[in-house]
Amino acid sequence: MATHTKPTDDEIGRWLAGYGSSPLVAVRGIPQGSVNSNFAVATRDRRYFLRIYEEQDLAGATADAALTIALARRGVPTPQPIARTDGSTIASLAGKPAALLPWVEGEMICQRGVTPEVAERVGAALARVHVAGVDELAGASRFGPRELFERLDTIEADARFGEVGVRFREALSACLLARTSELPAGLVHGDLFRDNVLWQRGELSALLDFESASRGAFVFDLAVTVLAWCYGDALDHTLVRAMSRGYHSVRALDERERSGGFEEARFAAVRFSITRVTDYAMRGGVDRVIKDYKRFEARLAALDALGRAGFEALL
Repeated sequence: MATHTKPTDDEIGRWLAGYGSSPLVAVRGIPQGSVNSNFAVATRDRRYFLRIYEEQDLAGATADAALTIALARRGVPTPQPIARTDGSTIASLAGKPAALLPWVEGEMICQRGVTPEVAERVGAALARVHVAGVDELAGASRFGPRELFERLDTIEADARFGEVGVRFREALSACLLARTSELPAGLVHGDLFRDNVLWQRGELSALLDFESASRGAFVFDLAVTVLAWCYGDALDHTLVRAMSRGYHSVRALDERERSGGFEEARFAAVRFSITRVTDYAMRGGVDRVIKDYKRFEARLAALDALGRAGFEALL
């Protein structure tokens, strides 16, 4: 989330009229995240979350809306886009696709607040996404090998980050040689970080931002979530075990997934290292929270120090 595109209040007010909304009262940009522009919007009688899609076209944004609607109907706690008076869920704002969602009350947990109980609940929630049965709505990832290599081309062409790009290219190539395609797969969230989960009174209240959702290996998604929630200054083995326990309470990993999890975790660490270079380190002048690619490079080093057997034992 960020505020790359900043429509005027008048533009937002006219756009809200397509929902039969009461008059606009206030708009506040939300700085977290990297890709989309997001705002807290207050009208005379209600609060909303407004998302402007920065990288998706109308078809992609519409597919994203359809996916969250399907997940919500199958019990996944995620807010559904609100329909306009003409029945559509996506409409152009400031020349880009945009969606309006209900405002969900809740807090994001800081890293110090991630306890084994929290990690266990997150693991169970992720598994519920995997068993929701919406595979037909899962497309290819926007962060597959081809797309990552294209990003590496961009990184290596920048004199500031050329050596970083070479380092990550070697790591990505090694990951791809070691990964296997023989893993259970379906819809994965792909980005279940702490800022994509809301909590109320200690209970998980909402999973947010399925824009990176795609078809992928379930254990890859678990590995992403482990690296997002269970790493402070080091990989916390107690938190990893708790998250795995929560996941297994809903959907048990099979032996292929347990043995392949290490390489999926390494790929996840490299993937987020690369995208944090292109989405944060290489960009400037944008109002948002900055996320350091070196934090995910450190996760990769932690995985290598732990080794395949050590990581498998935690799953």
